[in-house]
Amino acid sequence: MNSRDIVLSRIRRALADVPREKGPEETPVPRDYWQRHAARNDTQRIELLAENLTDYRAVVHLCTSAELPGVIAGLLRHRGARRVVAPWAVPDGWLPDDVERLADSAEQSPRELDAVDSVVTGCAVAVAETGTIVLDAGEDQGRRRISLVPDHHICVVHAPSQVVDSVPQALSRLDPTRPQTWISGPSATSDIELDRVEGVHGPRSLDVVITSPGASAS
Repeated sequence: MNSRDIVLSRIRRALADVPREKGPEETPVPRDYWQRHAARNDTQRIELLAENLTDYRAVVHLCTSAELPGVIAGLLRHRGARRVVAPWAVPDGWLPDDVERLADSAEQSPRELDAVDSVVTGCAVAVAETGTIVLDAGEDQGRRRISLVPDHHICVVHAPSQVVDSVPQALSRLDPTRPQTWISGPSATSDIELDRVEGVHGPRSLDVVITSPGASAS
């Protein structure tokens, strides 16, 4: 038996319970897997998200909504950022007055975005169990490329409303027809010798600011 026959035999076994007159897409598939792996309150969920993001080398900041502009200003000041891309729905109050705000525009070339110091966005949902931030090109997130080309990304997560336990819970909130970007830490890859290289296909630096009514700036 050659490799082709082996693959085809496995497919036949997998489809053995599908009536011959029906295609696989017409046969209901039970989706009774766990929606999450533990029962958590809001505080525990936020703490787990922060812990897992940190494991992926993102830098996590906890603050209240009132403290958010000051935290973002401090992060931009620390990097010496002067030119910042922000989608139109990002409030002006999030950004300090001493930076040049650039709109998210279809006319921006990759070279122009590469020259930008930082990008500030919101998010669609955040997954605590995997330390993942999901963007879906919403009004405060903009086009995918603005979070992939600039070297520094500040992403704001509103807790507890945008934080869920698991990937299945996140998927139930997302529209599969929208462009999605799933982010777990700064962009990184490793070569055959396991030497880590950051910034290959996304920002080298990721700051995640989690706003929560009971948080204190950190």
